[in-house]
Amino acid sequence: MQHINPPELQNNLVYLRPLNRADAPAWHAYLTMPHVLEHTSWQLRSIDDLLQKFDALESSDPASELRFAIVLRSSGELVGTIGFHSLSLLNKTAEIAYDLAPGVWGRGIAPSACAAMVDWAFNHLDAVRIQATALDSNIRTVRVLEKCGFQREGLLRNFRMVRGQPRDFWIYARTGG
Repeated sequence: MQHINPPELQNNLVYLRPLNRADAPAWHAYLTMPHVLEHTSWQLRSIDDLLQKFDALESSDPASELRFAIVLRSSGELVGTIGFHSLSLLNKTAEIAYDLAPGVWGRGIAPSACAAMVDWAFNHLDAVRIQATALDSNIRTVRVLEKCGFQREGLLRNFRMVRGQPRDFWIYARTGG
């Protein structure tokens, strides 16, 4: 799915581009920071675990994962990723996922990237529902989703194993189309 052009962002700090294997070291560096990791379900033992993710990203299967790099306009440095870790063309649904390096938190990057991806999915992928799950402790993600018009639908108890422990996740959705 790397041939798909990313949406344009209304953000002067960053832009989106296809994610590639050369991004793995920068991506891994911030994903493994304790204050980032504690609010995610990532289970990375080494950078090799992250490199395996690129097999799905490089697949030609239209239902495979679709993810873009969030990069600084000033330097081209990767500061985050955003995309859909599951797509259903049959049901016209997708589940959005994103992550951001702590050095750029609080600058409006996540809400602008999330809004652009959701609008893009409704307009270019013909989606009718975009959903998101957020670890119950991830207040920052909850705020981003609510800023982007997502509505909380409920609590998914023991939804995913997070580093060996069953954890609760909020489910949010935005519908359109």
